Amino acid sequence: MAVESVWDYPRPPRLEPVTKRLQVVLGGTVIADTTRGHRVLEMSHPPVYYFPRGDVREDALVDAGGRDTHCEWKGAASYLDVLGGNGRRVERGAWTYRDPVPAFEAIRGAIAFYPGSMDACTVAGERATQQPGGFYGGWVTNDIVGPFKGEPGTGGW
Repeated sequence: MAVESVWDYPRPPRLEPVTKRLQVVLGGTVIADTTRGHRVLEMSHPPVYYFPRGDVREDALVDAGGRDTHCEWKGAASYLDVLGGNGRRVERGAWTYRDPVPAFEAIRGAIAFYPGSMDACTVAGERATQQPGGFYGGWVTNDIVGPFKGEPGTGGW
């Protein structure tokens, strides 16, 4: 297994396709499953994975409304509530870029999930944990090493 340091990732970030199987489970139901994903790699952050909208259950996402955020690299992010099995609902548990900047066109309308809010998020069968800090949505797996933005003392990075 090749290990990646987030300090070797570029700034500005890079977008790359992912053929590893990515899955998201909520309420005991697989709500997203793809081998056609993308990941964003940005210095000091674990990868953020994006699922093509067609690989996410149609009934699993509801526009959250409210405030969007702005990424200096990708554009305006809109948030979604995530609906899973057994009536589970996670408010603002996912986001999308409806009109990204040209360099990130490949993730237009794709969905990213906060792994800490889901039952499970997996990369090639390995369960990911969420990047520290609450706001960030990076997926930490055994092949990704930090320190990561979001850990205590990293607010000025």
